[in-house]
Amino acid sequence: MSAPWWDSDWKDRSGPEYRCYVSNLPYSANESSLKDAFANYGALSSEIVVDRETGRSRGFGFVQFEDKKSMDSAIQGMNGQQVGGRNVNVSEANQRPRRWRA
Repeated sequence: MSAPWWDSDWKDRSGPEYRCYVSNLPYSANESSLKDAFANYGALSSEIVVDRETGRSRGFGFVQFEDKKSMDSAIQGMNGQQVGGRNVNVSEANQRPRRWRA
């Protein structure tokens, strides 16, 4: 008997994710400032990746959008623009691998 998290035929039931990877963020950036920077493109949510030990930003994050059109326009409009005094790099994020959590 196979479990769904080990079965290669099991399909992830969630829809596609439309997320941008944003790098070269200032360490002072937080999730609300990142979401505000992408507000003109319809950002739904944002995440800043932080170091587990220090709690300080690692200088990159992700912004989620409702559809591909919004994501593509955000990539074109924000790549190379300044956020918090630094020129950010914006690209399409790789899909998260499916992981089983106990």
